[in-house]
Amino acid sequence: MPDVDRSRLAALLEVERTAYAEARPRSQELAAAAAEHLVGGVPMTWMAKWAGGFPLYLAEAHGSRITDVDGHTYVDFALGDTGAMAGHSPAPTIAAVQRQVAEIGGITAMLPTPDAAWVAGELTRRFGLPHWSFALSATDANRWALRLARLVTGRPLVACFSYSYHGTVDETFAVRAADGSTVARAGNVAPAVDPAVTTRAMEWNDLATVEAALADERVAVLITEPALTNIGIVLPEPGFLEGVREICDRTGTLLLIDETHTLSAGPGGCTRAWGLRPDIVTLGKSFAGGIPIGAYGLSPAVAHRLHDEVVDGDADIVDVGGVGGTLAGNALSLAAARATLGEVLTDEAFVEMIELATRFTAGVQATLDRHDLPWTVAQLGARSEYRFARPAPRTGTASAAAHDDDLEEYLHLAMANRGILLTPFHNMALMAPSTEAGDVDRHTTAFAEVVAAIC
Repeated sequence: MPDVDRSRLAALLEVERTAYAEARPRSQELAAAAAEHLVGGVPMTWMAKWAGGFPLYLAEAHGSRITDVDGHTYVDFALGDTGAMAGHSPAPTIAAVQRQVAEIGGITAMLPTPDAAWVAGELTRRFGLPHWSFALSATDANRWALRLARLVTGRPLVACFSYSYHGTVDETFAVRAADGSTVARAGNVAPAVDPAVTTRAMEWNDLATVEAALADERVAVLITEPALTNIGIVLPEPGFLEGVREICDRTGTLLLIDETHTLSAGPGGCTRAWGLRPDIVTLGKSFAGGIPIGAYGLSPAVAHRLHDEVVDGDADIVDVGGVGGTLAGNALSLAAARATLGEVLTDEAFVEMIELATRFTAGVQATLDRHDLPWTVAQLGARSEYRFARPAPRTGTASAAAHDDDLEEYLHLAMANRGILLTPFHNMALMAPSTEAGDVDRHTTAFAEVVAAIC
């Protein structure tokens, strides 16, 4: 299969780096000043992942547009890596936040509000699980859900898939080695214990590894995304998720579906779109319109077992037992969630968002076909991503191996220099209710231009 011209890629990468730097002196100046006091020179270390040697500095963001401090406006397909799936500052969410802050008051009072029950009822409608609790991030929701799973099963271990992503949850920074053992994922920062002590790692789309991990019935919960998303989109093969459910049922293992990124599949994520049957669902990032939030939902059986453990046992889930936080379930987050779910990320909005992602995917595929490039593009509802491999990777390990630093930097810089932002960690584009067909077509044209230049 033909590939890109590497010498041409190297030359054009330098051109794009130079153009990026010369056009953004104010961002570069602010980045240099920030380096004196900020770890990594940025307020959150992953912000250093933006291509070009320094990040863009934000001036304003509305809908699907971002403007930097140098006055450049971009079509934003990154959307906060899903956190801004509703678009930047959607009007209903902003109105709800302003009302909560200025009129009602009580941003965080440790008292419930009617919004909490409404949001829980709406999540029940969308995902089918009837019992919910709230966190401030998907990381927290996952961390607390894993604790509850160990509690109600009495089992010590967690199972996860190599290169799945569940936030900064220690147990999930694990991969399956070639010999079948569980090891820390490369770059794992000072884990409290060797992940092999807490976790059994499996390979995506490989039911034999799931059987091996769960066979001795010591695993409390299998945590997974319904499709891998943070290592490129790696979709489940036909029958894979059904097989996972069957093995979990047979071994008495709970199944936790993390829909943080895969909410893009529709109003109820993949759980609703694909008819999945999780015991626990976790969410985060997007359903409060950018205001920090997370949630976990429990099936009736898990909720009943939890109730028994709390009433008859000594588990402390209301104070210092390691589940919950004083800012979780706060009035502001839940006011934002009610407005976002009720008026922005509606069932109807997802129809158009998914149609636009289909249009985006087709535009990328047309360029790949024109040059017969050994790349692939995958779509998950309102989300689309291309990967430097053909056929499409079927495991997280294979998708990780397809990473190409130079190609990725070139494409991200070339897009930014043409007014388009992709997610900095990978080649993901997400559609919001505010995304327009013209935005998608603009990417299609730019992508065709910059790819042709290196072929």
